[in-house]
Amino acid sequence: MKIGIFFGGPSREREVSFAGGRTALTHIDKTLFQPVMVFVDGLGNFILIREEFLSRSSIRAFYPQQTDGRFSVYIESSAGLPAEEIEAQISAIGQRIQPQEFKRYFNFAFLAMHGPDCEDGGIQGLLEWYKIPYSGPGLMGSAVGINKILQNGLIALVNKQEKKTSTISRPAWDQADKASVFESLQSLLGLPIVVKAPHQGSSIGVVIVRENDLDTFIRAVDQCFFRQEIALESWKALSEDEQVASIQSITELDSGIGFPVVIEETGEVICHPKDLLEKASAWAESGYQSLMIASVNSEDDVLFEEFISGQEFSCGVIQDDDGTAVALPPTEIYNVTSFDFKSKYQSGSTTRKRIPVGTSLEHNREIQVNVTEVFTKLGMNVCARIDGFLTPDEADKPGRVLLHDPNTIPGMSPTSLIFKQMAEIGLNVTQAITYFIRQSLRERIRTGKDIIGLRQQLADLDIRMADRKNLHLPTEEFVVDMTHEDIEASWQEAKTWYGHHAAQGQAKPVVVLKTAQERHELPLNLLFKDTVADVLEALAQPVHPLIAETRERAKAITERYS
Repeated sequence: MKIGIFFGGPSREREVSFAGGRTALTHIDKTLFQPVMVFVDGLGNFILIREEFLSRSSIRAFYPQQTDGRFSVYIESSAGLPAEEIEAQISAIGQRIQPQEFKRYFNFAFLAMHGPDCEDGGIQGLLEWYKIPYSGPGLMGSAVGINKILQNGLIALVNKQEKKTSTISRPAWDQADKASVFESLQSLLGLPIVVKAPHQGSSIGVVIVRENDLDTFIRAVDQCFFRQEIALESWKALSEDEQVASIQSITELDSGIGFPVVIEETGEVICHPKDLLEKASAWAESGYQSLMIASVNSEDDVLFEEFISGQEFSCGVIQDDDGTAVALPPTEIYNVTSFDFKSKYQSGSTTRKRIPVGTSLEHNREIQVNVTEVFTKLGMNVCARIDGFLTPDEADKPGRVLLHDPNTIPGMSPTSLIFKQMAEIGLNVTQAITYFIRQSLRERIRTGKDIIGLRQQLADLDIRMADRKNLHLPTEEFVVDMTHEDIEASWQEAKTWYGHHAAQGQAKPVVVLKTAQERHELPLNLLFKDTVADVLEALAQPVHPLIAETRERAKAITERYS
């Protein structure tokens, strides 16, 4: 079965997706599937990428070819170039294909993309038009999963949760008395105030305003509208290198607003940072005080939410064969003030995670019940990750479960929360990817489109999976010796080794931790621990009752895919 792995994309989370695509390629079961790598660029082109580029550190490290050594840009900065020059950029890394040609290269699309156009129903609708089955929820679940304003209302209808929110449109913000807006929001929501761009992934365009400071509030709202003011008096005082660094910062998709940008005063669209550098300098010399720019992909609304004090968690939901939702053990995220993009994806973060949430068994069960109900009633299927907070118990009322931000394409790095949670029920990353593909076929059949062809694909896959189960594979071991000088390096090597061998399907990989006294054949879930110390701590603990309960509920799923 040829699987087109779609990664990259036009959204601000494309670098996470680039890494996720490589994870899918590394871990997909090579005995069941033939992967075809489809890199999607920022202009929406579909490119069969050459393998040599997959090992690069980032998209900008190979595409497009950089023409101005001062700046590192994405392909959108080439948008104003002649078509033949963009074609040359594409040809330098691979072969462009059109949607009507997809079936020549693959018969299933595995989506490892995030954010607008990628998990909002955009790419899903395109694939449905061309009768290509794809992974993850369908159109309805995807559309709901990307819209934070709509989510809040629908989740409240499902579980009756009460969370204070407010919104403001871009035109209303431009005309508003900013001080009055801030004062009104403080009366409604209190401080801190959570400010969100409502149509991004869970990590982009989120700012917490903690102090009663109007300037900070205005910057937060503008940031979530993806607009930015360049103060030209300060600009003139910068050195040339500092000006270049300032403009480069705007290109960053996790902290800047990205290109192209539009100059709000004139409506002029600027694609490349060198042109913005020249424009800012010209305006400064002409005596202007500021230059206001906005991303061409700006938001038209901003969402305000009350700040929830409590334990932050994330809980995955999958399905059994008949479509019944099964909540995975929830992960608590702690030791972090905001589980934002940098906390999730960048090294050096102090963020810690534990499974399940450090609370009572009853509260953990309540989290699972809530996420299962929301997953089902919001029209989601296959898999989603739903985030939330558990508020503290008080004398007059118990803690509350408050949900937000369903993610219909969870992160796809080997250490992503969804993979850690699936490991707790006994599925490794390779088996989890097989689950995503097979269950997605079942859900696409339910749409009533091309069901004869889809049923045949499903039947063929089931035959191959049954044949796999009948094989008696030899066992191969990787021993992590506690007496090794660099034990942590050996531990990381063991995890990489396990993932590679699980995907090849030629042997049953086993990781053994050897101490001076004994050998521990490690269960799958412990292979997701960050350090050997974490492993030893877990070995000393009994299985948490919630983990045991979840494993029992998911037993049929685990048996099918393991």
